[in-house]
Amino acid sequence: MFNYSLPLFFTHIGSASPLELLIIFFGLFVVLFISSPPASEDFQKQANSYLFSAWAGRVALGWVFWPFFLILNSSLYAADTLAKIGMLTVSSWDDVHLMLLLPIVWWVVAIWRCSVNTHLRVWMACARLLTLAVFFEYGLKLLIRIDYPRIFFGCEELLLDYGSCF
Repeated sequence: MFNYSLPLFFTHIGSASPLELLIIFFGLFVVLFISSPPASEDFQKQANSYLFSAWAGRVALGWVFWPFFLILNSSLYAADTLAKIGMLTVSSWDDVHLMLLLPIVWWVVAIWRCSVNTHLRVWMACARLLTLAVFFEYGLKLLIRIDYPRIFFGCEELLLDYGSCF
């Protein structure tokens, strides 16, 4: 997350400084930590289906958070790297992000429901904050796609998809 989008945000867009985003980040963390319910260790165990149990909030937070977080970040990094070097067209980059949107919605709901299934409230707040960071990342990617495609994509090399760079 944020490998390519955040540096572009700071250098070319310049809507906020790194210090301002850091203050917002820590402010959100404090709000999520204060508003989080007390941690619960007596949650129901997983049923037959992992996906349904995670959706219902019956799985430990680590088992919901880490697998999908690693898969999501590796997918986003691969798509951005391929688009940056010109091996992925602009419309294909859009398709990858659109395909990842439904699993992200499932993941966010599962994280918020399973976040009480941890030992410390700090992990609950961190997991919820990182789910909000995914939506911020998607917002940055949408801003880059709409307003700054020539900066991110190699539009000179994309003859077939050059119309998407405007």
